[in-house]
Amino acid sequence: MTRVSNNIEFWMRPVRPKEDAKFLFDLLKERDSRANISHKKMPTYGSHVKFIESKPYKKWYIVYFVEFLSRSKLPKFNKIKAGSVYLSKNDEIGIFVLKKFQGKNIGKFALEELINRNPRKQYLANVNPENKKSSKFFKNNGFELIQHTYELSKKPKKF
Repeated sequence: MTRVSNNIEFWMRPVRPKEDAKFLFDLLKERDSRANISHKKMPTYGSHVKFIESKPYKKWYIVYFVEFLSRSKLPKFNKIKAGSVYLSKNDEIGIFVLKKFQGKNIGKFALEELINRNPRKQYLANVNPENKKSSKFFKNNGFELIQHTYELSKKPKKF
C-alpha cells in the first residue's frame, strides 16, 4: 500500500476473473477506441469474460483508491476499484484508470508497484501515437520512444 496523504492510499491485488469481470468491462468501455491500440471495437461482455478467464497476461492487477474515514484500531475506509495494470507475456505494460480517478497519480503508483513486484531488465509500452496522455505519461516515467508501428487491416491490392 502507498500512502498519498493522511487519508488516501493506493493498493493493488491480482485480478480475480469472476469478481472483476464487470469492473474490467466497464473500464474497457471508458477507453477511447480511436486512441486504443488493442481494440478496434468493443467486445461483447461474454467474449470479454472469456478473454479474462484465458489469463492473457503474465501479471494482471486491480488498482484500488482507498479513502480512510478514520484510522482507529478498527479503521473505517472506502475501497474503490480505480483501474488495472498488466504485464504481458512480452513484458509490455498496460495501465487503465477510470476517468474519475485520472490525475491522482494512480497510474504512477500502478507502474511503480508493477515494476517492483515484477523485476525485469526491460519493459515496453505500446501506445497509439494519437494517445497523447499515455505517451506523455510513459515519457515522464522514464520510457523512451523506440518505434512507431504501422498496421494494414485489409488485404493489399494486387499489383
